[in-house]
Amino acid sequence: MKMNYSTVAEFFLTGLSKYPELQFFLFVVCLIMYMIILLGNSLLIFISILDSHLHTPMYFFLVNLSFLDICYTSSSIPPMLIMFTSERKSISFIGCALQMVISLSLGSTECVLLAVMAYDRYAAICNPLKYHIIMNKVLYVHMAVWSWVTGCLNSLVQTVMTMVLPFCGNNVIDHLTCEILALLKLVCSDISINVLIMTVASIVFLVIPLLLICVSYIFILSSILRINSSEGKKKAFSTCSAHLTVVILFYGSALFMYMKPKSKFTKASDEIIGLSYGVVTPMLNPIIYSLRNKEVKEAVKKIMSRNLHLRKT
Repeated sequence: MKMNYSTVAEFFLTGLSKYPELQFFLFVVCLIMYMIILLGNSLLIFISILDSHLHTPMYFFLVNLSFLDICYTSSSIPPMLIMFTSERKSISFIGCALQMVISLSLGSTECVLLAVMAYDRYAAICNPLKYHIIMNKVLYVHMAVWSWVTGCLNSLVQTVMTMVLPFCGNNVIDHLTCEILALLKLVCSDISINVLIMTVASIVFLVIPLLLICVSYIFILSSILRINSSEGKKKAFSTCSAHLTVVILFYGSALFMYMKPKSKFTKASDEIIGLSYGVVTPMLNPIIYSLRNKEVKEAVKKIMSRNLHLRKT
């Protein structure tokens, strides 16, 4: 099928452009949050690699999640910051395709990765004696790899099938980024196949992982309630509370953004909600895992005390 370079060479991103008074404020807020995302997630990766006590499946998946959040925000926030300070809010055809394929692949991967992490917590709580046999290195590495592979394949298929469609000169995207739903509104041909593929992908990457997470936590809760001591219950719940918080934050934001009544929100509020969905969640992930996890706190103290000792000597 013929590509669209001759018809559309670039796209104009007009999200929130009607509110010029917000541009500098959003630039400063997004820049600060991006710095926190880079620092927090990099620190969590750094700690997990340095401390041998954190070389477990749980922290292996957490390193993947932190790396994913860094890549996800790096694909969208820097171009967004340029848009906030630029009068010509444009992005090239190739740049738009790259932004879409990266954001879609990382978003899909995170859905699968959160389900994989829920299974890891299920194995740890419900089968503690067999945990190291069940979650052996070969298995958890393969689970992480396939999370990335399936997410990337889904994104590649959807992006290619969108970018080969005719835009017929319509190149104004009413959004802050090259988001697939906003881009499909510009297409001047039948998009029924694209909608069908997106529906199937939503079931595979959103609904099924969420159902698996819910089932996992039903078994986890059942196992925790069977523990006799209150201290044992508290310890068991603390091992999965951080992941559960991240799941609620991630899926809660997604469902609020895509399933809210359209009549109750303006276009500007939709854009701000979408902006917070793509920035706030990656920023809070490392904070949640640090504050709600004793192992991470102890690892931080150990590394800090080691550095202080080295400086003194």
